[in-house]
Amino acid sequence: MKVGVVVFPGSNCDRDMYHVLKDVFHLDAQYYWHEKGLPENIDAIILPGGFTYGDRLRAGAIAAHSPVISDVQKMSEKGIPVLGVCNGFQILVESGLLPGVLLKNESLNFMCEWTNLVVENNQTPFTNKFKLQQEIPIPIANGEGRYYVDDDAMNGLKKKNQIVFRYGQVVNGSSNQIAGVCNEDGNIVGMMPHPERAVESDINPADNKPSSLIFESLLSKTGIEN
Repeated sequence: MKVGVVVFPGSNCDRDMYHVLKDVFHLDAQYYWHEKGLPENIDAIILPGGFTYGDRLRAGAIAAHSPVISDVQKMSEKGIPVLGVCNGFQILVESGLLPGVLLKNESLNFMCEWTNLVVENNQTPFTNKFKLQQEIPIPIANGEGRYYVDDDAMNGLKKKNQIVFRYGQVVNGSSNQIAGVCNEDGNIVGMMPHPERAVESDINPADNKPSSLIFESLLSKTGIEN
């Protein structure tokens, strides 16, 4: 399984993601610079976290206009799974590939802590190994992670089952405690927390590591079991 990790100026979680894909799940992970195209034989795309372009204008706003985004859009239209984590989520929102906006946290502070997610949609390529309402201990690290949509858009998200993750408690003021959403087809998923920081025992204080199921779901989607 070939997974592309897209690298932008200011990405700083690309190596963490690459390590988990390559060394933990033994996938054929490759870096792809944002100015170059993606190969047609790629099986999944991941936009990692970081501070692309120093979060100038808004987090993800400049990276959303990178040449690689047109390839991400074209490939997603063919059903290729796409995951955006933290800044990757912000880029997907800014590029219009996912609905909503990501605003500064309600506290106006950068937040770096462990939290709990609740799975609201287990039908995506990244959540099919979860049970509905399953809780995931997972870390967040962001300054602009407050997801927002207006009431009409929120009704649309609920109706089309596009809410993928919610925080299990009040975290940053996100609308309806949303921590992750998907597109209408379900193959593009964006989430603010960092699953790549929670799949190894050395850095996960929980006895179990359910965040691993995000990557195991991707393997299951392609018929590959780890």
